[in-house]
Amino acid sequence: MIKQISSPPASTASPKWLDQRWHIAVPQVEQAAAIAQATNLSPLLAQVLLNRGIESSAQAQQFLNPELESLPSPLDDFPDLPLSLELLINTINRRQKIAICGDYDADGMTSTALLIRALRALGARVDYAIPSRMSEGYGINQRIVEEFYDDGVGLILTVDNGIAAHAPIARARELGLAVIVTDHHDIPPELPDANAILNPKLIAETSPYRGVAGVGVAYILAIALAQSMGKTHELGNSLLELFTLGTIADLAPLTGVNRRWVRQGLQLLPKSKLAGVQALIQVTGLSGARQMKPEAIGFRLGPRINAVGRLADPQIVIELLTTDDPGTALERAMQCEQINQQRQKLCEQIELEAIALVEDVINRANHPAADFAPPTTGRVLVIVQPDWHHGVIGIVASRLVERYGVPVFIGTYEDEERTHIRGSARSIPEFNVFDALQFCHDLLGKFGGHRAAGGFSLEAANLDSLRSRLQTFAHQCLQPEHLKPLVTIDTQAAFDQLDLSLFAQIDALHPCGIDNPDPVFWSANVRVIEQKRIGKGHIKLTVSQDDASGKERRFTAIAWRWGDYYPLPNYLDVAYRLRTNEWNGEISLELELIGVRRPIAIQTSIEFQHEERVYNCEVLHHISGEQLIIRNDQGKELLVQRGQKMATMTQNQGKPTQVNVCEPRYYNVIKAALNALERTNSL
Repeated sequence: MIKQISSPPASTASPKWLDQRWHIAVPQVEQAAAIAQATNLSPLLAQVLLNRGIESSAQAQQFLNPELESLPSPLDDFPDLPLSLELLINTINRRQKIAICGDYDADGMTSTALLIRALRALGARVDYAIPSRMSEGYGINQRIVEEFYDDGVGLILTVDNGIAAHAPIARARELGLAVIVTDHHDIPPELPDANAILNPKLIAETSPYRGVAGVGVAYILAIALAQSMGKTHELGNSLLELFTLGTIADLAPLTGVNRRWVRQGLQLLPKSKLAGVQALIQVTGLSGARQMKPEAIGFRLGPRINAVGRLADPQIVIELLTTDDPGTALERAMQCEQINQQRQKLCEQIELEAIALVEDVINRANHPAADFAPPTTGRVLVIVQPDWHHGVIGIVASRLVERYGVPVFIGTYEDEERTHIRGSARSIPEFNVFDALQFCHDLLGKFGGHRAAGGFSLEAANLDSLRSRLQTFAHQCLQPEHLKPLVTIDTQAAFDQLDLSLFAQIDALHPCGIDNPDPVFWSANVRVIEQKRIGKGHIKLTVSQDDASGKERRFTAIAWRWGDYYPLPNYLDVAYRLRTNEWNGEISLELELIGVRRPIAIQTSIEFQHEERVYNCEVLHHISGEQLIIRNDQGKELLVQRGQKMATMTQNQGKPTQVNVCEPRYYNVIKAALNALERTNSL
C-alpha cells in the first residue's frame, strides 16, 4: 500500500486523553442581569446573547423577534440585481430558454430546484445542468456552455458557482449568450466577464444579506423577479422551504436574513407542500414532528441530499425537489436513503484507514530507535491515498480536524497511473483554507473554497512541494497552542440550574447554527458515576454534581465518537449542550458532551505510602467545600468531604457506597494522605 502523509504535529499523539483547548467567554454579570430582566430569559442565556455581540436590551428584543426588523430592498444592496431582472424578463418575454448551471452539493442542488420552480411558475422555459463531480469537478465548464448553446439557450444562470469561471463564461459571451452569475464563494482577484454578478461578498458587510449562501442568492433573485413581474402569488411558500434546506445544509451563518427566513421556513417544513420534502421527511423518520430544528436538517435531511451529489447523479435530488407526484417523490427519497447508507459505510472505512496512517507515522516518529525527529513542526496534516472516494473525503477531513485539532488536506488519485490528485481541505479557526490554497496556487490546478473549507487538484509530482508550502503557510499563522481541538464555551452552569424550563427558553435563540451556535455550558468538578461504550464508538455516562447544600443532581450524558477515550476519569470539568430525550411519554434533560478537562480546581496531586502500599491523593475545591480523593492500585477511590463524617467509596466505576471516616482503616489512610500533602506543601 502506498502511503503519502505529512508529519502531523506532536499534539496528534494517539488520544488516550482528550487534549483540548477551552475558550470560555468572559462573564458580564451586570449586563447579563439587565438583559435577563428585559427579556425574561435566564441570566445564563442573557450571557449567551452577550457572547453573540448583542449588548443591549433593545438589540436582544430585535434578535428574539427578527420579523420586527425592517429589511432594505435587495435592489439597493445588490448592484447588479436590477440588470439581472431586466435580462431575465426579456428572455422570458422572448420565449428563449434559460439554462441553470448548478452544483452537486446541497446548496447547489436546492438552489437549482428553487430557480427551476420559480422560473417555471413565472412562465419561463427552463433547463439545467450540473457537472459531474467525478469526471469534471466543481463549476460551469466549456462542455456545458457548448451544449447550452447547441440547445438554443439564450441566458445562462449559474447558481452556487461561477465567480471564478473565467474561461467558460468568456466562451458563453463569445457565443452570444447572456450570463448571470449567482454565487456566494470568496471573490477572486479578477471577476469573470458575466453580464451580471450577484454575490453577497460584493455587497456591504453591514447588509443583512451579506451571509446568504448560494440558495439565498437564488431566493432573493426569484422573489425580486416575481415582484417585478407582479406575480408573487404564483410562487407560494415552497421556495422558502428550499431556502431553509439549502442554507442549513451548507452551514451558512444563521444571522441577518438567514436567521429570519430560516426561522419562518422551519415552521413550514413539518407540513411541507412539496412532495419531495414530504417524502424525505418520511424516509428519515421525522414524520409527525411538531416542529423542525436545524439539527434535523443538518443531521437527517441534509446528509441524504448531499450524499447523492457525492456518490451519484444530482438529477435524483433535482427530480425529488421539483416533482409534484408523490409516487415519484417517494421513489427518489428512497434512492437518497440508500445512497446515504453507502456514504456512511465509505466514510467509516476511509476514516479508519486515515487514522491508522496518522497513528502509524506518530508511533514510528516516537519510537526510541527512530532515525528521524518526532513530528513536532508540521502544523498541518496532508494525506493522499489511492482508491478513496473523492465524494466523501471532505467529510473524513472534518472528522480528522475534530480528532487532531489541525488543518487537514486530504486527497486521492484520480487515475490508475496516479499522476493526478484531487482533494478537500477542512480547517481550524486560525487557519484560512482559501488563503492557503492561494498561497500554493502555482502548484495547483483548480481550487476554491472559503475560510473553513475548500477543494483543490494538482499533479502528483507537486505533492511534496505542496506539503512543504502548506507547512510554511501554517507556520505563519499557527502557534503550537492552536494545535488542539477548540471548545468554545458560553458560560458556567451548576447542575441545579439545568432544567426543562431553561431548555424551553433556548428555543427563543433558535434557529441555532453557524455564527449563532447552540449555547454551550460548562460545569466544574463533575463526578462520573458510571460510563459505558455504546454503538459505534460512543460513550454514555451518568454524571453528578452536588449543590451548595450537598444535594446531588444527576444527568445522563452522551459523548459522540469518544470511544477511544474510554474510560474517562472519575472527576471532570465538562462542556456540553442541552438535549432532551423522550421515553415512554416522559421527557428528560440530557447533556451532549463536547469537551472535558481535568478539574482546574485540583490543588495538588501526589503519591504517598501507607502500610507498604502506594496511594495517590488530590485535593479539589468544590462548590460544597474542599474534597480529598484517595486512590489505591486496585482501582478503589475514597471521596472525603471536609467536615463530613461519611465518605464515598467506589471501585472501578462501580456503584458508590457510604463509609464512616472514623473507622480506623479509613481514618489512618486519610491521616497519612493529609500528612503527605502537608509535607509537600511545606517544601
